[in-house]
Amino acid sequence: MKIIVAKTAGFCMGVRRAVEITLDAANSDPGPIFCYGPLIHNPQVLNLLEEKGITILKDIPANGSGTILIRAHGVPPSTKKDLLNAGFSVIDATCPRVIKVQTIIQKHSGKGYTTIIIGDDDHPEVIGLLGYAGGNGVAVSSLRGLDALPAFENAIVVAQTTQNLHFFNEVKKWTAHNTPHYKIFDTICGSTERRQAEVNSLAKSVDAMIVVGGRNSGNTQRLVEVARGAGKPVFQVEAESEIDLSRLKAIGTIGIAAGASTPNWVTNRVYKKLETLSNEHRKNWRSVIKTIQRALLLTNLYVALGAGCLTYACTTLLGIEKNLPHILIAFLYVLSMHTFNNLIGKKSDHYNDPERALFYDKNMIGLAAMGLFSGGAGLAIAITMGTAPFLFLLVVSIMGLFYNITLVPDRLASFRYRRISDIPGSKTILIVMAWGIVTSVFPALSVTGRVTLSTIMVFLWAVGVVFVRTAFFDILDMQGDRVVGTKTIPILAGEKWTKGLLKYILVISLFVLLFSTAFGLVPPLGIALCTIPVIMSLIILAHERGIALPGFRPVFWMETNFILIGMITLVYSL
Repeated sequence: MKIIVAKTAGFCMGVRRAVEITLDAANSDPGPIFCYGPLIHNPQVLNLLEEKGITILKDIPANGSGTILIRAHGVPPSTKKDLLNAGFSVIDATCPRVIKVQTIIQKHSGKGYTTIIIGDDDHPEVIGLLGYAGGNGVAVSSLRGLDALPAFENAIVVAQTTQNLHFFNEVKKWTAHNTPHYKIFDTICGSTERRQAEVNSLAKSVDAMIVVGGRNSGNTQRLVEVARGAGKPVFQVEAESEIDLSRLKAIGTIGIAAGASTPNWVTNRVYKKLETLSNEHRKNWRSVIKTIQRALLLTNLYVALGAGCLTYACTTLLGIEKNLPHILIAFLYVLSMHTFNNLIGKKSDHYNDPERALFYDKNMIGLAAMGLFSGGAGLAIAITMGTAPFLFLLVVSIMGLFYNITLVPDRLASFRYRRISDIPGSKTILIVMAWGIVTSVFPALSVTGRVTLSTIMVFLWAVGVVFVRTAFFDILDMQGDRVVGTKTIPILAGEKWTKGLLKYILVISLFVLLFSTAFGLVPPLGIALCTIPVIMSLIILAHERGIALPGFRPVFWMETNFILIGMITLVYSL
């Protein structure tokens, strides 16, 4: 079975904004938090918000307190006024695209225009839009409904932002023929248009489609309609548990699309379940390799091997010939650090990587033993180098272990930063510094006892590529990290800004290698290693264009850069 995922699958801008606003409020506001109606039409997200103590409010009380969020679909202006009068602190999470339609309606309503909304009259967005029409609005969902309307002297025609694009084009033709004096506004969200166009194209190229999303989600239902219009079998599911694998065994190619309110982790789970079915029916060398790849990633052996390869390159650049102990120490240290941090801080993995979370739940004792053994073995090798290297590595190891451990006692619960991981941006910075120290600074200090300009330049290159690796993974994990309240750099600065930063860092890493080689600070190996920033840039570009969705492939591709660093160094050394 071949699986193709739509590039536009997952949260649209408006839904992502609403969910982020809500989760930020849940992670920071101490008082009761409410949402006026379901925030979005997705059961998994609503269950998550309920777990975080956010209550859905259906009716406005006479007296209220706390924070209340206005859903992404928006509400009538009278409702927002009533919420404020009741005593709530109101946070408006209405989608900006919906706000634009509200503004159009309100402007023309004040000039005496009748508003005709092409949408479902019981949909929350349409109800909210009608509120801006000042009692002079009507919602219709079919051409027959348009035929039944009286002729208005002045009217505007707008669409529900998630309306079917093909149907709205039919409405335009009807209006041009029957009421050419009506003003028509193209208010279908651009994301909705792209999503429907892609699903239409994808459905024509596959044997069947799976559409992931809530059954009461308007935009998801539109995707189902579009996919069915291509004449292919369509299965709508809200979660991977609803997939009937027996009905999909004979399908050669299957496409996956997801509604604008479907979180990434739900789509990823659907993909992985289908991938499992694909591997079961394709027991060839590719499926065996894929199984080995996943095992190496889950056990952190692949990332540890990458750390060893990076140390091999750094020590070669620094002219350290007897580098095997340093390579082993880096391998063992990173294996121990990542294993324990994943064991202690695995909460976000339930959203970012459910397979990893399940693996750690099932193999907790064995993984903990592996972490202890690898950490102890690394220190045992370090003690053979002398007291100073041992103490240096011991301090670095303790700092790594304390990352997810609560350091401030419960009686000081009001203290903002109780763990190192609570400090905004610390997840990326500390991992990068730990890698940089153990792969370049530690070998230099243990051999020469001093830090030279060459050491600094090699350290800068090492932390540069590790920063790009770690921050890229933070981008992939944004939804899960936001759920559990981990403030990574992409969450603090935004995905777009972070990707721009990564590109600048790769350029700087490239310049560091070229400068160091040109001035004799490192051997010609530096020129060969310039390929790594280029490859990393291509991976980021592939992610931006939706090529790397979903599964473990982007993670494996990025980690493989460090194996490639080791291979380039080996070829140079030979």
